[in-house]
Amino acid sequence: MGFLTLEGVSKVYGGVPVVRDVNLAVAKGEFVSLLGPSGCGKTTTLQMIAGLVEPSGGRIRLDGRDITQEKPNRRGLGIVFQSYALFPHMTVAENVSFGLEMRNVPRAERDKRVAEMLGLVHLADMADRYPRQLSGGQRQRVAIARALVITPPVLLLDEPLSNLDAKLREEMQFELRRIQRRVGTTTIMVTHDQAEALSISDRVVVMEGGRMTQIDAPYRLYEQPATPFISTFVGKMNRIAGVWRDGTVTVGNAILESAPADIAPGTAVTALIRPEKLRLCRPGEGRLAGQVASRFFLGGHWLLTVATEAGEIMVSVPNTGEEPAREGEPVGIDWTPATLRVETASEVAA
Repeated sequence: MGFLTLEGVSKVYGGVPVVRDVNLAVAKGEFVSLLGPSGCGKTTTLQMIAGLVEPSGGRIRLDGRDITQEKPNRRGLGIVFQSYALFPHMTVAENVSFGLEMRNVPRAERDKRVAEMLGLVHLADMADRYPRQLSGGQRQRVAIARALVITPPVLLLDEPLSNLDAKLREEMQFELRRIQRRVGTTTIMVTHDQAEALSISDRVVVMEGGRMTQIDAPYRLYEQPATPFISTFVGKMNRIAGVWRDGTVTVGNAILESAPADIAPGTAVTALIRPEKLRLCRPGEGRLAGQVASRFFLGGHWLLTVATEAGEIMVSVPNTGEEPAREGEPVGIDWTPATLRVETASEVAA
């Protein structure tokens, strides 16, 4: 049994199920992200854990205690909202101290814990500033400090980085993980950003249509997606329909060499390979010929779409400082057969 467990938790609004029979066990000290598109049920799940929304069914347990019907203030959880929800008329120190005051913690103890927490989030020299005088990243760290200063058993994060610009958001991902590891608080984060979830989580829970469709370590989730939705939502994936022929996938006149699979010859399959697992070659080389249909420069790499006999295929080309083939130019595509996986219709249905 986990430190925090959800057992058959559901939520129905007006006869419409929003969260369906969710089961999850989170270990003490674990960082788990709920990942999915808008409307998948991830925020409602977080709100049920927090006590802000009452479940329609199921049980929520914290360290063996049933908290399904407990009020939010009785659960003692730390919560960081998307908007940070800082008090504008209070200083940084006063914002962080607020939860301790509500718990009647003595002044000397409050001051000590606030100072420790501001040091942890690198804001010790900004204790007397007001939220309006801080950057977005600094306000986010104040919100985290305020949530953690009460030493909650669980920290809940609702899209905590979504209001930051791209560069600061990436920096704060790692800062957030550093703080969580230092404190050791069990953490549940809601996000729609797959890069964010993969980079800092111990496990990622992908939600679709109110259900948890895969719960896995980030690496396994990326390399072994359980459904077609996950394979395209988490990173980019080439999905190519064809027929299995003893170690290869036949797509028209194209033959794609694949990893071994226990599949009967002639079975309809879908070949799956990530763009970064493909290599661009000179014309006449590689396993598949094509022509560059489009290309986009993304800083660390180029993303090319190549028209081939097997259809359009995305290829990620590392930025080595040299310009890759241009639109309209012929190229070859190569890959290691072990990196091209196949799935059948029955596997997708399962």
